[in-house]
Amino acid sequence: MTNSNFIFTFENIERQYKAAQDFGYTFLTCSDYYHLKDDLPEFVIVNRVDIDISVSNAGKLAQIFNNFGIKATFFVRLHAHEYNPFSFSNYRILKFIKESGHEIGYHSEIVDQAVIWNENPEVCLFRDLNILNNVLDISVKGVASHGGMTGLNNLDFWKTRAPSEFGLYYEAYDETSNFGLFNDCFYISDSENTRWKCYDKGVLRANDRRSFGDHLCDKHKLIYLLIHPEIYYHEHPYELNS
Repeated sequence: MTNSNFIFTFENIERQYKAAQDFGYTFLTCSDYYHLKDDLPEFVIVNRVDIDISVSNAGKLAQIFNNFGIKATFFVRLHAHEYNPFSFSNYRILKFIKESGHEIGYHSEIVDQAVIWNENPEVCLFRDLNILNNVLDISVKGVASHGGMTGLNNLDFWKTRAPSEFGLYYEAYDETSNFGLFNDCFYISDSENTRWKCYDKGVLRANDRRSFGDHLCDKHKLIYLLIHPEIYYHEHPYELNS
């Protein structure tokens, strides 16, 4: 088993981003990758942030990225119990993220919505995209399917549909040649909350728990990095609930 002693503080993740930048990695949004995938720089990190719980912490990550002059794609939920994206504070933060030049995508829960509300999932998606576009004055070009508490797989929606049918460039795990990033990269994620995991061209690297920064020495040409704001803290993991 390959473990990491990484502690999930903002200071430590900032240090790892700095190491990647010093190494010579170019950071791209998901939309950047969509447009440049046939003509990429030598070392690339597609920088993805799924806002599952904390918009406030997403703003802190955006400030770190701004300090380094790098961009990310932030995927926003619209129906989260944990946050209202259009509350006074959260709307200000999302505007800050947009105005800083980052991409905002939709963290979709289409299958969950359709089952819970007994509604057509396509209607749900069109409605949600319109809401996000209109409120933030943007044009969402990508979605990332959220995995929640229902036991349903929101990726199932895309088995018989293409992002282009909804005016989108990509779904974040799209396996077709239209995007195809997950199966063509080294994927690193903090989605197990207290430890990292990684996939090499779509295949799980069993027991490899090294952090994002630990993988830099392996000189992967194309890294797909997914992080979640709520995992990071300044002093202790329960700051969000303090």
